[in-house]
Amino acid sequence: MRYHMQLQVNGKTVDLEGVEPDTPLLWVLRDHLGYTGTRFGCGMTLCGACTVHLNGVATRSCMLPVQAVVGQKITTIEGLSPDGEHPVQKAWREHDVAQCGYCQSGQMMSAAALLESTPNPTDEEIDNAMSGNICRCGTYQRIRAAIHTAAKEAGK
Repeated sequence: MRYHMQLQVNGKTVDLEGVEPDTPLLWVLRDHLGYTGTRFGCGMTLCGACTVHLNGVATRSCMLPVQAVVGQKITTIEGLSPDGEHPVQKAWREHDVAQCGYCQSGQMMSAAALLESTPNPTDEEIDNAMSGNICRCGTYQRIRAAIHTAAKEAGK
């Protein structure tokens, strides 16, 4: 059976042919659409490396069947800002957050979603929102500082 689906990814309509409906969104984004900024970490929605926005909400994509997102707005790290000038991306560079960098796209997507819902978060709100994103390098203090900087930038 040939499956056909349409997705809304980074503001564009994308046709998918032949992708099984239960294929995780992560693999559709990476392998079929070439959005490799979204990363595979644990495969069990525990680490946050695969975080994308689904209708503006930070969502783990590694176990989410692609059929569940048809008709919804999907944003990857590539769609956050094509030129890398989103306040979160700028703050990440300013605070030199990334060490290995592997988890950072998921971290930034969670941070951007937090700032959409909570424009001026407290440390506790940041810690709660980011608790599902694991950074093996332990740059949590820089992540928190970058989120505060991004909040100030976005509030200008």
